[in-house]
Amino acid sequence: MIETPPPFTTTPEVVSLLETLVDTKQLSDIQNDYLYWDKVKYKAKEVTAPLLWQAIKLHRKLNARKISFGDYSFTFVLTDFIQETLYLFDTQLSGNLSNSIDIPQMDKAKFMVSSLMEEAIASSQIEGANTTRKKAKEMIQQGKKPKDKSEQMILNNYTTMQHLVAHFHQPLSEETLLYIHKLITHKTLDNPAEEGAFRQNNEVHVVNFSNNEIVHTPPEYTEIPILIGELCAFFNTNTHPFIHPLIKACILHFMIGFVHPFVDGNGRTARALFYWYLLKEGYWLTEYLSISSMIKQSKGQYEKAYLYTEADDYDLTYFLTYQFRVLHKAYEALKQYLHTKQKEAYQAAHLLKILGVNERMAELLKLFCDEPERILTIKEVEHRFQVSNYTARTDLKALVNMGFLEVIHVNQKKQNFVRSPYFLQLLEEKNARFL
Repeated sequence: MIETPPPFTTTPEVVSLLETLVDTKQLSDIQNDYLYWDKVKYKAKEVTAPLLWQAIKLHRKLNARKISFGDYSFTFVLTDFIQETLYLFDTQLSGNLSNSIDIPQMDKAKFMVSSLMEEAIASSQIEGANTTRKKAKEMIQQGKKPKDKSEQMILNNYTTMQHLVAHFHQPLSEETLLYIHKLITHKTLDNPAEEGAFRQNNEVHVVNFSNNEIVHTPPEYTEIPILIGELCAFFNTNTHPFIHPLIKACILHFMIGFVHPFVDGNGRTARALFYWYLLKEGYWLTEYLSISSMIKQSKGQYEKAYLYTEADDYDLTYFLTYQFRVLHKAYEALKQYLHTKQKEAYQAAHLLKILGVNERMAELLKLFCDEPERILTIKEVEHRFQVSNYTARTDLKALVNMGFLEVIHVNQKKQNFVRSPYFLQLLEEKNARFL
């Protein structure tokens, strides 16, 4: 799948070319995009493609930092793009949501729940879950039991994300990593004994399913305890020399995929570990980012970032560059999402003029305005607003008593709530003319 680059050699001609390229836009563009050989070769104009590649490689080696796990040595380069992105994230992702993007404190829990759902759904879809986003959100919001493996994967991811947010301060150990894997893979593996357990053989490979080509053979299973032990130490302690937390989070993400310590669920575990580490290091806005939604949109590039790293002397910069682009897109998507929600909140605020309507009830009225066929349950309102069963039931029954909603009795215990035939008429009478 990946074209092998020419072997690296240093000659006077290579050194001379690099001296010519230093401080040029061509070198800057290639390094900031961190192009692999398959793209660098097309940038050669006045020199041969292999010669340009050798000069690029020499520049990278001269600026590389090294890091090792077990018998595996990796490098990474702090390109201008990476350093600029680190500064952006340090100023935007730390602190709290209300300070960073001007969201009322009271809305934090609601936004976090929505973001965790999006992350859980996208992370599972990357690994093959085929349930639609709408059905998955309804399952979580309404507290339904999963109907199949895909829904179980998504629910597991959501449960895991909630656990990490609640226990982000815990150190990483072999036991806690296995517990996270157990949460993620619960009832989704053919062999339940493999939930929360390292693989016990070398029969696991990463395969390109389009042609059955093996694209990655992970380390021997006997190496897993040593590699995981070193990863735990990397997670829990400061490194010398210093490595920026965002870079460390990306390395942790990569290494779980590289080591492939589990029979299945490695990708979901890797992305969970990435979140966990950023929360631990104080990047609070991470709770509200759906990284996997962006990865899902560029899954081919995600896979190539792994393959380029392994094919090019374990140069992690390919993966770092990809991951930082994804983080930036996720942050921009969050800002756009919150802008939309602020607009909706402004519209819902008009409904607060109705006597007896609180903020939750106003949002429910807005929901029924936008979705006339919507069916709500008490359980869904509990999840949506993170309130008790009593509060959710009280809000819904108040809207029924006002005439906005009707009750449909599903059985002796379960009730559904729908728009009444007088919904729009009542809104007009209450002078709620924002529609």
